[in-house]
Amino acid sequence: MSSPAFEIPSSQKDEEPPTRLPGDLVVWFFVGLELATFGLLFLAFAFTRLLQPDVFAKGQASLDQSVGAINTLLLISASACAAHALASVRANHHRTATRWLFCALLLGGGFLVLKTHEYLAKWRAGVDFASNDFYILWTMLTGFHFMHVMAGCVIFALLLRPVAQGRYSADDCNALESGCVFWHMVDLLWIVLFPLVYLMR
Repeated sequence: MSSPAFEIPSSQKDEEPPTRLPGDLVVWFFVGLELATFGLLFLAFAFTRLLQPDVFAKGQASLDQSVGAINTLLLISASACAAHALASVRANHHRTATRWLFCALLLGGGFLVLKTHEYLAKWRAGVDFASNDFYILWTMLTGFHFMHVMAGCVIFALLLRPVAQGRYSADDCNALESGCVFWHMVDLLWIVLFPLVYLMR
């Protein structure tokens, strides 16, 4: 008997490896929770700005947009470095991965330095962070995000040694994947926060 005309080619019979989310599932639950929390804060900021346009316009005019733009570049660059580090680990290039991860840590640290300088400048200028609703929400949003950046930098610092020692490979880099997922969330939040708080009028 002749073979059926609809027979599947042998190359398509091979089972494809199941797709999975990178990192631990717990990290993704945490990311979802944090995104929801920040989403509520973003809505609170936008809604309060509608109620107090003059207060928010004055407050936003006092912010340094150039510093915010530099911080945006720092976080995006750190995300790119983290992605390169993960790709290097998967290719078993551990020395290269260590350099990329160290660069991500430095860039994240640069964000923290600039943001701290911004807070100190406000404090020295006599700005009371609880003086009006704009500064209350600005402090809540940027301060909460600041703590997430700090956490991301700590994670990168903890991952540096095992990456340098070659403990991770393409088949076992779950911890590094989880760290990168967390950092990309931090980056995404700032990409929304910066235009909402610093640019939009």
